[in-house]
Amino acid sequence: MNVDVLGDPYRARVIDCGRDDEGPLVATLVSRPARKPTGRAVLFLHGYVDYFFHTHVADALVDLGFDFYALDLRRSGRSLRPGQTPYYMDSVEEYFEEIDAAVDIIRRVDGHDTLVMLAHSTGGLTAALWAHDRRRDGLLDALVLNSPFLDFAGGPLARATVLPALLLLGRFRPRAHLARRSSGVYGRSLHVSRDGAWDYNLDWKPIGSLPPRAGWVRAARLAQRRVHAGLAIDVPILVACSTGSYLKGVWNERASRNDTVLDTNLIARWAPMLGRHVTVTRVDGGLHDLTLSEVGVRRVLSDRFRRWVEAWVPTGRTADA
Repeated sequence: MNVDVLGDPYRARVIDCGRDDEGPLVATLVSRPARKPTGRAVLFLHGYVDYFFHTHVADALVDLGFDFYALDLRRSGRSLRPGQTPYYMDSVEEYFEEIDAAVDIIRRVDGHDTLVMLAHSTGGLTAALWAHDRRRDGLLDALVLNSPFLDFAGGPLARATVLPALLLLGRFRPRAHLARRSSGVYGRSLHVSRDGAWDYNLDWKPIGSLPPRAGWVRAARLAQRRVHAGLAIDVPILVACSTGSYLKGVWNERASRNDTVLDTNLIARWAPMLGRHVTVTRVDGGLHDLTLSEVGVRRVLSDRFRRWVEAWVPTGRTADA
């Protein structure tokens, strides 16, 4: 375990995930301990074309007594290796290997008795299916989803016509480039060099994002179909998203106060299909990654999260226990 690129007090461990036709696969588990451990931990999962840089989120969770962990998934951020197709997946289930390994480290090796998973966008979709498939193992105590990718944006006609064609293409030509180019609106709303407030590695999270491959779209859609059919996650779930979306693809000040990636009404529509105990909270002025919204929005989100945790997450053991 080495000092992470973020510096002290963050540490990073490399998780071996075998290899594929592009070479060795790894994931990276970043960690930061609470000042007074309680036995509770949070595992943070990022979204598509993303990685963990959200130190302010770690600060807040450490202050609540959680040891903090974040997982850069294979082909993403710290885990991206030369020659790999960045952020590609054939199925969301392939990420289960590193999630399992991270959870084993958190629970068995580091000795935590309470675990909350906090996952964003595609990471939220992945976390939901992992929580469903591992529900009998007693590994998770609560699930928090930040703008989870439960459906593609766009009208019903596009989802009924374009998506089936992409599913077919993704089956037979999974690495095919899609013609769609990112507008860069979301990245512009985030990065300090444009109209945002955040500084992060643009090699790992470029302003213009990356157009997904056909196989990635197929993997995401098949996972969404499982959600739409209904999951049976057996722990409390908090689903958070913005009250509004701005999906025009051209810059407007509204992009600084709305989700510019997903249709948040569809997130709210599908959230009840995750399990029997789902709380949905919608935040005025929130960006796609709510934790990167302006400070007033973050305060609202933090307060709602804290109250939800107090109500539904086990307190864990005390440091002196």
